Amino acid sequence: MTSDQGRLVTVSASYGAGGSVVAPALAERLGVPFLQRATTTAGSIREREPCTEQLEPHEGRTTPVHRLLASFTQATPAGPTQSPPSARHQDESLRRHCEEGIRRLAAANAGVLLGRGAAVVLGKDHGFHVRLDGPPGLRVVQGATIEAVSQDQARRHMDAADRARIAYVRRLYHADPADPRYYHLLIDSTAIPLDTVVEIILRALSSFPATRTAPPDAAPPDAAPPNAAAAAHQ
Repeated sequence: MTSDQGRLVTVSASYGAGGSVVAPALAERLGVPFLQRATTTAGSIREREPCTEQLEPHEGRTTPVHRLLASFTQATPAGPTQSPPSARHQDESLRRHCEEGIRRLAAANAGVLLGRGAAVVLGKDHGFHVRLDGPPGLRVVQGATIEAVSQDQARRHMDAADRARIAYVRRLYHADPADPRYYHLLIDSTAIPLDTVVEIILRALSSFPATRTAPPDAAPPDAAPPNAAAAAHQ
């Protein structure tokens, strides 16, 4: 790598596409911090923390759908004018929480980020953005292998994880995480071995021209990030 800019990578991956394998391997090969999906309430950077393909319990609780449901189950404080936090307030809180780690790595210009809509947050002028995907049937097979579960279990995990992760990006950023416009490199990671996927990304990254654009500031609560509005109308 010839610059720190070339060492900031985001990985967006559907279930079974191997993001939980590829992203940590990239961080290790590049010697940079690794920030996994929004699976911890602290939002801390995990350099070598194991992650999984399936939806983690903490990650599930941070999806907009779960947070919205939680707002209706909270006890309403005493007082005629008080009410539980609005869905909009919860979305803003979740967005700030999950973007904190993204901004921290972006400021350092080095790190690998898995999920969190990081490519949408940063935009194509900052970082190198990768999308891993593949046919659902093959993702079930690969997900079952990675997790050492049955294909029936993997299919259930795929349905839950894909639905929640898509909802996360659409609800908070009005964007489709599968939209190719957000990524520099798209790979069918069910078609080739995952260690080869890592090598392909590293090779592409080594040829990626460095940019000097500062990471964008967090979008205002009412504003969508660049290109997000267009993606929402697809």
